[in-house]
Amino acid sequence: MRTILLTWALSLVLSTVSVFPAATAAQTPAAIPAQTRSATAAQTPAAPAPQAPASQTPPSPPPAPAAPLPNAPAPAAAPAAPTAATPAPNPYKRFLNTPAAVPLTPEQKARLAFRNLTNLYNAVTIVGTAGYTIGSNAHTAYGPAWRGFGKDIGYSYLQDATGEFFGTFLISSLASEDPHYHRWPKRSIPRRILHAFDQTFVAQNDHGNMIPNYAALLTNPICAEISNLYVPGVAGDGPSTAKRIMFGYATEPEDNLITEFLPSVASHIHVRVIFVQRILNRVSADQTASQ
Repeated sequence: MRTILLTWALSLVLSTVSVFPAATAAQTPAAIPAQTRSATAAQTPAAPAPQAPASQTPPSPPPAPAAPLPNAPAPAAAPAAPTAATPAPNPYKRFLNTPAAVPLTPEQKARLAFRNLTNLYNAVTIVGTAGYTIGSNAHTAYGPAWRGFGKDIGYSYLQDATGEFFGTFLISSLASEDPHYHRWPKRSIPRRILHAFDQTFVAQNDHGNMIPNYAALLTNPICAEISNLYVPGVAGDGPSTAKRIMFGYATEPEDNLITEFLPSVASHIHVRVIFVQRILNRVSADQTASQ
């Protein structure tokens, strides 16, 4: 019996020893599936590759520009930056705020004369002057009340039309003269005063050159002679006519001064009409007093 137990215990020990090596062999890397090994390798960061040493070669200089050919055309210049265009002055105004020449054709000068005559402010000036003349003196050569008022307006329009026809259109077209008065708003006050006076005798032609003011120098005697034919109360003798002509020359700078320094007034009131009416009223008053 004792022999049997010893034999059984020895066989049990031997069997246990033979089982342990098999289990250990099952846990070796060769027994790990391939997929498990690949996943483990993917999660393991790769060692960084060693960086190559920086090159010590200096940078090469930029290539020199090629020399132009002897007959090569010059490079085109860069276009100039666009500037704001200055608006051109309106040629159909009685005066301009610039000394620059504004050439007009004879047709345009005729249109300017017509616009000056039919201008609303010109009508207001004529009507207002007639009302003041008849209201302040009912014994003028035009007559009293509404009849004198209407005759005053009619004769004033005839005189204004005569002056515009000869001064703005005909003489200016024949002499190539600019019929505008050109203001000098950026000059000194003494220079502007002198400019207003000398514009009675000199003016610009259509190209901006200075010429005698044929329109002013000739229109005054022409209008004085024509007024002798139809204006009531005006003596047509030589001394009376010469007096009106000289008085007209004397009032030219007044009109220019108002235009030069008070352009808003000159653009709303035709000052020359008032001066012409003053001339006729003075002559008419002189004739009445002499009688």
